[in-house]
Amino acid sequence: MLTSPLRRVISASVLTLAFASIALAADTNPTQERADRFLNIVNSTYQAMVTLESNAQWEASTDVSPVHDASAETAGKARAALVGNPAIINETKALLLKRSELNELTVRELEQLTLISAEGPMTNPKLVASRIAAEVAQASTLNGFEFKLHGKPITVNEIDNLLSSSTDLEERKAVWLASKESGKALREGLIKLRDLRNGVAKELDYPDYFALKVAGYGMTTEEMMKMNDDFIQVLRPLYLQLHTWAKYKLAEKYKQPVPKRIPAHWINNRWGQEWGGLVEAADLDPYFKDKSPEWIAKSSEQFYVGLGFPKLPQSFWEKSDLYPVKAGDTRKKNTHASAWHVDLDNDLRSLQSIESNQWWFNTNHHEFGHIYYFIGYTRPEVPPLLRDGANPAFHEGFGELTALASSQVPYLKSLGVLPADLKTDDTAFLLSNSLGTGIPFIFWSSGVMAHWEADIYAKNLPADQWNARWWQYVRDFQGIEPPDGVRGEEWCDAATKTHINDTPCYYYTYAIAQVFKHQLHDYIAKNILHQPPQNCNYANNKEVGDWMRKIMEKGKTEDWRKVIKEATGEELSTRAMVEYYAPLLKWLEEQNKGRPIGWEN
Repeated sequence: MLTSPLRRVISASVLTLAFASIALAADTNPTQERADRFLNIVNSTYQAMVTLESNAQWEASTDVSPVHDASAETAGKARAALVGNPAIINETKALLLKRSELNELTVRELEQLTLISAEGPMTNPKLVASRIAAEVAQASTLNGFEFKLHGKPITVNEIDNLLSSSTDLEERKAVWLASKESGKALREGLIKLRDLRNGVAKELDYPDYFALKVAGYGMTTEEMMKMNDDFIQVLRPLYLQLHTWAKYKLAEKYKQPVPKRIPAHWINNRWGQEWGGLVEAADLDPYFKDKSPEWIAKSSEQFYVGLGFPKLPQSFWEKSDLYPVKAGDTRKKNTHASAWHVDLDNDLRSLQSIESNQWWFNTNHHEFGHIYYFIGYTRPEVPPLLRDGANPAFHEGFGELTALASSQVPYLKSLGVLPADLKTDDTAFLLSNSLGTGIPFIFWSSGVMAHWEADIYAKNLPADQWNARWWQYVRDFQGIEPPDGVRGEEWCDAATKTHINDTPCYYYTYAIAQVFKHQLHDYIAKNILHQPPQNCNYANNKEVGDWMRKIMEKGKTEDWRKVIKEATGEELSTRAMVEYYAPLLKWLEEQNKGRPIGWEN
């Protein structure tokens, strides 16, 4: 249990705050000196508390048990007691009123502290305690849920593998339905959490929790939704062509009439966010069968070492949980891949369930993109409060950039995954790339996910309309429908997606990351590698690493708009993404000649 360490940290925090109050009251120095003293105290104590809470959450995620759940809840309350302390909140507000007397870095620290405090404001201790307890309970349900197929336990990897391999539509339907059972168990907890999260946000004058989260971008809800709607509008012609091509391909595969909308269980991904497995000429799974999960993990480290980054510390390999729970082991763990910066310093970890296939190869590269971003900004010039991405999408964007780079044919050949003399179909690989975390993903994240969470948090959508609204968006944005036509309100199919529960109001971040990654990749390919973006190789190029490091090392010390403009010469834009897939759009238009495009008419 964490009781004794927590007591020591809380006691130290209380004493620190007491001394800080005396020092601040007596301080006759300028505002900057006052802020420096305040932030020195907050940064050191914040880092200690993050370390304590992250360790507790790691145990709760990797070994689900009542003991670990209780420890995570206690650690969460302790963190709130520190960063949500009214004295911290009031001093932060007072200093921000004098922002003109402060340097830019100090203002950014104070603004970040405001966002952190808003997650657990102890102006309402009962509300915060209720939220923390509810989130721990929700995480326990999510991480410990046992999926069953025909009454027998089935793992998440087994669900995904069956959806990737089976051509029996009845079996696929049964597997898809089994994958949605967790939503029923998570529904009531999410309803409770919606109200608690909104209540917490209002304590610091945010209208709702969605508004609090988009404030991390320096944006309003309306601005965030417009940005995502703009992504959809620009990419819609390509999506409609992909949707048309995909449903004809799937109908041929399953020997069925071509549908208007694609039945959800026809797609390999449980949420229809990626449409993999449709391009035989770009199927790389056979090339990974002789590669061990350990090799896959090490290949991602080698990618970054080749760019001039350091090897990961030995503690990473000792403390991470990278592989599936062994058969017969009763331990339950979170199955969603993630990267952890446990102490905001050198304690780096990853939680995965790596298997020998292309999806895990790309996913592991993504997670290591996070890990090396942590390494990039972990330096004395970046205060602990600002050891984060320039915005949340930067973190996901670097993960996705790493995954995109790892999917390029020349890179795969240089790594020995593909034979050096193998002749590949460039269009097939571009098509496969677009169907992965490419175009359908935008319509899922910018469309379905962003709009649904905005509805439940910002618009307070009644809980008895949640599943209907979810499927309305799936039909309208994705052109996908459930197997049996209607999914009742006893289900909560949105909650089967991990971050709806544990990192809410976040999926638009993944959409922005897709746009961001293409801008970074476009710049690297054209200006450093001098190779086509659709077919290039980062391997062992130190200049690429130096360029990436200049962005990474800033952390959150500069405005993200400034960072992307200085790095690429342009503001956030879908230009690079449109250009990347332009050859594919032309090919799809030829393939779809004579076919009705889309699903609306």
